Amino acid sequence: MARSIMLARHGHHQEVGRVLSGRSDISLDQQGRAEAGALAGLVASRGVTRIVSSPRARTRETAAAVAAALALPVEIAAELDEIDFGDFTGRAFAALDRDADWQRWNAERATARCPDGEAMGEAVARAVGFVAGCGEGVTLCVSHCDVIRGVVAHYLGLPLDRIFSLGCDPGSVTTLSLQGEGAIVVALNERSG
Repeated sequence: MARSIMLARHGHHQEVGRVLSGRSDISLDQQGRAEAGALAGLVASRGVTRIVSSPRARTRETAAAVAAALALPVEIAAELDEIDFGDFTGRAFAALDRDADWQRWNAERATARCPDGEAMGEAVARAVGFVAGCGEGVTLCVSHCDVIRGVVAHYLGLPLDRIFSLGCDPGSVTTLSLQGEGAIVVALNERSG
């Protein structure tokens, strides 16, 4: 039996695009709840056998919408958690854009570390380790934008400095077919409608 991984980004919340939420426990807003429902409809006929979520509220809420539609439980996996952005957490992107450490982090994702936080490679390694360990069937992993981009970059052999070339919208799903130690990207940044 094949192993398929669907990497879903949580739905929209009030800070998307404005504030680096990081590991805060912000909940989905109305748009995000609609995106979670649309995600459930999108994956309903794809044979999902397991649903796993990051521990953050926004991912758990997104996963719960899919779980309700598919009558499956939601497992929580710390490996799918958001990057620990350290001192960047909770800051507005407008302010971060003037921060030299933030500029370096975004230009050098392969080597930079968030001040008092995590390196991109560490976040990707934990997520890839989880994904690689998933068993047969179709596993839906609800996670975060940069974590998903990092996993996809890993399997495509892209340097982490190139993650911004990969789309990952709120409520989207990216599908990988695991093949031994590698994977084939079946769909990227897919959304309902």
